[in-house]
Amino acid sequence: MSKLFIGLFFVSLFPLMNMQAQTLFVDPVKGKDTGTGTEHDPLLSLGRAVTVANTFTGKNPIKIKLYPGLYMLTDQLELKPPAGNGYATDYTIEAVILPDDKGWMPSAMPVIQSISPNNKNWANFDHCTGLQVERNNTHFRGLKFVGNTNPAVVYYYAIERHFPELKGMEISQCIFAGSRNTAPIQGAVFAQGNDIKVDHCIFYECKNALLLFLSVNGFSLTNSIIYGSYEGAIWFGKYSDFDFRNNIIANNKAFWIGMKDYTPHYTFANSLITDNEIFMGLNNNGSIELDSRSKPGTKNVQRSGKVVLNVASSDTIPANYLQPSAVSAGKNIPAGIFNTNKRD
Repeated sequence: MSKLFIGLFFVSLFPLMNMQAQTLFVDPVKGKDTGTGTEHDPLLSLGRAVTVANTFTGKNPIKIKLYPGLYMLTDQLELKPPAGNGYATDYTIEAVILPDDKGWMPSAMPVIQSISPNNKNWANFDHCTGLQVERNNTHFRGLKFVGNTNPAVVYYYAIERHFPELKGMEISQCIFAGSRNTAPIQGAVFAQGNDIKVDHCIFYECKNALLLFLSVNGFSLTNSIIYGSYEGAIWFGKYSDFDFRNNIIANNKAFWIGMKDYTPHYTFANSLITDNEIFMGLNNNGSIELDSRSKPGTKNVQRSGKVVLNVASSDTIPANYLQPSAVSAGKNIPAGIFNTNKRD
């Protein structure tokens, strides 16, 4: 009888232990939203995981780990700050299998897609947001974001952080892939605030990749690819203290759109910036003007060459898809979703 009691005690304690660890697992195939969120009893939806995580108040980091599959968003998901405890807890949403893990394939990436109608109205601007970040120290790793298929939505932002007082956001080893005529992404990342770090990401045919305007001190874009933005690759506020290196920025309408009435001191390093219709532009109330005055500093920046990315051409998607091919300019730049060089 005592052994049975002890066993039942530990079974009942297991969900509580998981809550103390503040880690939730989500599986869109095998999970259920009545589950405990453990590795062996995962939740079904990302929305349920975010709702549960918003109730966590402990000091331990929060992690939401996503198994492969499709995650459909019927509304925005708000990553709320901890209630009343003042902890600057790290909050991570990441793939269970990350790109550098053994056995990773593109099919292992969790895919986040919105079908939501407009769900946000800032200053009478109706738009749709996928993940709305309202807390410090957030991390997104190993995820694939695709566009919004709702035909009523014109402006869709996969990740939005609206408040300029926030700080600490890292986006790494993620893919943002839009489809201009069927599932567009108006802006992959629309964020304000300090210490935004984007590393080893791919932005493919998004209308705009990065929209960063207010209090964006400490920004960095490293080891990333922005390809095929049909408005602008990067819109940036009145700041010059950023780290820009090891990037491939190609085949965009505009590479960089700065603010009017601001004299920048930009430095771009160790990158390929090629085949962009506009190199330096200016933001004139949302339209792009040619910036003929700014002369950014460059260190080992190549301004010519044809970028050719690996794309699906058979029944399978290659493991190195959307990476520079063997014949591409910039193939020696360590840009793309892999931290290692194991996949050429």
